[in-house]
Amino acid sequence: MILVNTDYISGKNFEMLGLVKGSTIQSKNLGKDITQGLKNLVGGELTAYNEMMNQARALATKRMTEEAEALGADAIVNIRYSSSAIMQGAAEVIAYGTAVKFI
Repeated sequence: MILVNTDYISGKNFEMLGLVKGSTIQSKNLGKDITQGLKNLVGGELTAYNEMMNQARALATKRMTEEAEALGADAIVNIRYSSSAIMQGAAEVIAYGTAVKFI
């Protein structure tokens, strides 16, 4: 499966199959939430939240890819990511794009 954030793939012609998406809502445990809150007082990278968001993006991408594979797609073009806070310490990540089949 080819994944790109452009609306074309060099040297490939394709037909569009439709929108595909994947999402997840992730949170950290209370202990991590407290330690990251303390880190916020002194500044610096919030590594536990960074790790959480990386895992969330990977899972959303995997779910989007599975949806595209179910349609028989060869690639997903014009991929975008969006995130939003659901509550303190929890975030939703959605990945979406257009599933395409090479012709």
